[in-house]
Order: sequence, then structure tokens, then C-alpha cells
Amino acid sequence: MYARQGLFVLAATAALTAFAVIDGPPPPWPGLPLLAGASLAAALPLTLRARFPLTGALLSAAIAVLGLAIPGWQGRLVTMVMFGAAAFRLPRRAWLVMSLSIVWTTGYGLLIPRVQAGLSVVTDLVIMGVAPVAIGLALRLYGERTAQAARLDHAEAQRDMAEERAALARDVHDSVGHHLTAIRMQATATRRALRGQAQTADKALGTIAELSATALNEVRVLLDSLREAPTGRDLEEIENLARRLSTPQMPISVHRAGPGTTLPPAVGHTVYRVVQEALTNAARHSGAGHVDVRVLCDPVAVTVSITDDGHGRAGAEGRGIRGMRERVDQHGGTFVAGPRQDHGWRVEAVVPTRPVDSKEAA
Repeated sequence: MYARQGLFVLAATAALTAFAVIDGPPPPWPGLPLLAGASLAAALPLTLRARFPLTGALLSAAIAVLGLAIPGWQGRLVTMVMFGAAAFRLPRRAWLVMSLSIVWTTGYGLLIPRVQAGLSVVTDLVIMGVAPVAIGLALRLYGERTAQAARLDHAEAQRDMAEERAALARDVHDSVGHHLTAIRMQATATRRALRGQAQTADKALGTIAELSATALNEVRVLLDSLREAPTGRDLEEIENLARRLSTPQMPISVHRAGPGTTLPPAVGHTVYRVVQEALTNAARHSGAGHVDVRVLCDPVAVTVSITDDGHGRAGAEGRGIRGMRERVDQHGGTFVAGPRQDHGWRVEAVVPTRPVDSKEAA
């Protein structure tokens, strides 16, 4: 790391020295070391661009002003780079960086005519003061959007994998589980009908019933492992999920309320997946400026609502909404997704925390 920083400083020093030699008359020998020393002093603040970018920019600005005594020296180029780096590293203090850059550029421009006539203060103000900060902010925004797109792609890939695993589990459950259950029921019924009449047949049917029961249990275990394994900390992970998907353009707030009852892992996992899918859809399609997530836990159910102030999404129910609905239905809960009365989109799910009567799954 330090070697790379040193090479970067040496390259900047060489570039500044070369620019001064090319733009102006070759300095006499005693002036060449002074020129190189000034270039090195101007390049050293570049080492602060990552940890202390604004301090480095102000230090570089002071060196550039002092360097006006050297005809044709372009130390201000480093100052421009440093203010751009400050805007990139400190996006929440962009106005401060912009103000300091304009103030420095104005003062620098007022001093230039005394040493180098013919330069435009207005042009310098735009190019030196505004452009580097604007470029730094643009690069920061581009980087954040790229990272956000990568996170969304990852979330969608996880959702697709989860849906494929769930679909495969349902298919195996519906086909293999059904046939194994039918075999077991038929063997048990036939064994009862022939009880005491044929010992060999009774023994064979008993074996069939036992093997089918064992196979059915193994299929259920495999399906449980095929489905996503709940972590037991899914409600806590909702805040981490919101933090990852939140951006300055679309902040996400999370509010949790209730007695904090410990939830069954499957219930917490369903709530987490509903929030994940809703936030992914909001980031992709809503154009919202803010998303609000509310989780209310009570002794009998968990209510989660995700609302945004975007333009809404019309049309038929998509795969994501269908998947959320299926997850909630498995617990006997209720699910609603649709546009809000004024504007925006709302997703709300109520997931019971206690088992509900359902049909025997195979």
C-alpha cells in the first residue's frame, strides 16, 4: 500500500514538473530543483485523499497559492483532484466542499492576474472550482447505484433460488409423498382386512406399511432440508436488510413494536422473506423517495407492512407477490398488496404465531 502511494506521489511530481517545463521556458539549473521540490510538496497531500480528503484539499490549496510565485507551474491541478476526492469521500458534506472549492478558486483567480495575465477568472471558477466537485459527486452517485444494483441482483438471485427450491419441494411433496401415503394406507387397510387369514400376506403387508412409512419420513426430512432453513434471527436481520438496500435517494426506515415474543423460526423466516421481496420490488419498480417498514409482534400474530411513496405498480400479480402470498398462506395468514389511496404501494401480511389447523401434508 505504501509503495503504491509513493509511486503515485512520484508520478504526480514528475507530471507537474514536466508540465512546467513544457509550458514555459526551461528554468535555469538552480531553478529546476526548486520546481521539483514544489511539485513534490504539491503532490504529498494526495496521500490524504482517502482518510482526510478535505484536509488534504485545503493543504493542497495553500501550496498552490504559494506556488503562484513559480511561472508556469500547475500545482492547482492537484488541488482540483483533491477537492474532487473530498466530494467523492464526503457526499453528505458536498455543499461544504463546493463552497470551499469556490472560495479557493475565487481567491486564486484574483491573484493570477498579478503574476500571469490573460487568464479568465470566470473560466477558472467553473473549471477549477465547480467541475472537480461535480465530477466527484457524479462518480460517488454512480458507484452507489452500481452497488445498489448489485445488491438487488443478489437479492433477486436468492429469491429465484428459493422459489426453485420451494417449487421442487412442492412437486416432490405432491407426487412422491402422495403415492407413498396411498401405498401405506392401502397396505394398512388390506392388512386389517386379512388379519388372521394369511400369516404370510399379513407379514408382507406389514413390511410394506413400515417401509412406506419410513420412506415418507425420509422424504419429509429431505424436503425440510431442501427448503430454506430458518435462522431464528430473521426479525433482527430485517434492519440489516434495510440498511443494505437503503440509499440517499431511497432511505428505508424500520419500526418494530410489540412485547418481543420469541417467534417460531418458520414464522420469522416468512416475515423476513416478505420484507425482502417487498423492498426489492420497491427499489426496482416504484421510484419511491422513502420506504417505511413496520413490524408489530403480539402473542397471536406478526403484522408486517411495507409502504412507499412511489408511483405504484399496475398490472397482473407478478411472481414476487405470488411467492409472498404463498408463504403467508402456508401459515394460515392474510396477505394484501396494492396501491395506496393517495399514492405509493403497500404490502401487508399477518402471520399467525400459533399453529393453525391445516390439511395433513402427505
